[in-house]
Amino acid sequence: MPISVWGLAVAQALLMSGNILLVSISALIGQQLAAHPSLITLPIACQFLGLIISTLPAAHLMQKLGRKIGFVIGNLVGLSGTWVAMQGLLQSSLGMFTLGTFLIGIAIGVGQQYRFAALESCGVEFHPRAISMVMAGGVLAAVIGPNLAIWSQQWYQGNPYAGAFYGLFGLYVVALLLILLLPLPRAVPVNRHERVRSYRELFRQPLLLAAVASGMIGYGIMVLIMTATPLAMNHHQHDFFATAQVIQWHVLGMFVPAFFTGALIRRFSTRRVILWGCSALLLSVMINLSGQGFWNYWWGLLWLGIGWNFTFIGATHLLTFSYQPAEKAKVQGINEFMVFSAAAMGSLFAGQGLVMLGWAWLNLFAIPWILLVALLIWRLREPEPLTA
Repeated sequence: MPISVWGLAVAQALLMSGNILLVSISALIGQQLAAHPSLITLPIACQFLGLIISTLPAAHLMQKLGRKIGFVIGNLVGLSGTWVAMQGLLQSSLGMFTLGTFLIGIAIGVGQQYRFAALESCGVEFHPRAISMVMAGGVLAAVIGPNLAIWSQQWYQGNPYAGAFYGLFGLYVVALLLILLLPLPRAVPVNRHERVRSYRELFRQPLLLAAVASGMIGYGIMVLIMTATPLAMNHHQHDFFATAQVIQWHVLGMFVPAFFTGALIRRFSTRRVILWGCSALLLSVMINLSGQGFWNYWWGLLWLGIGWNFTFIGATHLLTFSYQPAEKAKVQGINEFMVFSAAAMGSLFAGQGLVMLGWAWLNLFAIPWILLVALLIWRLREPEPLTA
């Protein structure tokens, strides 16, 4: 496997560490700064808004200028966002803090291209393994992110969350230096004579529709429940350490399976792996409905992470069979836009949904969406991509 794939896995780990750090503290900071309960998850929602806005431009920018320049720009925006968020926190300004998370979201959106860059760095036969390796970088993130949230509480006197942003700044600096050193693929000129299909034509493919739906709903449901969990645990008198532990094991559930998801896809088919992911998401909901003790949250979030891993990696693999080279940026961009739009809606609805519906109904809300993905994948009968 090329060294660039290993480097991108580390870059993904640093990116996800920052993301997990924000998930661990952003809702709690929102609770501290917001004047109304409906605004508690506004910083997280704006983080996803920044991510959404950046997806299409990032894909086209990298096709034109190359992966390295695109990733460098993304990390610089992330560094700026970290500083702005810190100023908002210190000044008790929800607006400034939210602007900072918005800029950080742009950086995270650019970083979502890491897995596609890994695909371009190796042969087609290694694609499932390359996707898995990059996503497996999240295992390191599962250790760094929650622990950084705990350790950094002692780094700044007067505010338990301010130190986390010093840590986040450091992560982005290391990622920037790594990207500068990696031999990433250069921009490949597009053949202007090759026909590029319209979005309508592209989405007439059951394969593309199923791949995008799997990514959207798998990610959206995961973010909905994950974002609501710290608030629900706080409501049920669980301390911050317990919450950080639950989030840490959730992230391990998200990324540890990535070490063998590629092998499972090669052996059993992408279709079957995504269906297993839907089953894991349903199991998570059932566990969450069974009680509000620490171990209910622990097991529920662990299976939520596993379900996300199978649906998201499976969806990424399916997507690669749905476009021609000239359509790459177009399809990758619209996929990221739609997937993270669903994630943003999940994060925005999490706080208000928890207040309006309660933890049980919030979980019940997820069931029909999971079943919809399972139906689309079950009906898919494309032999080549499903056995690739």
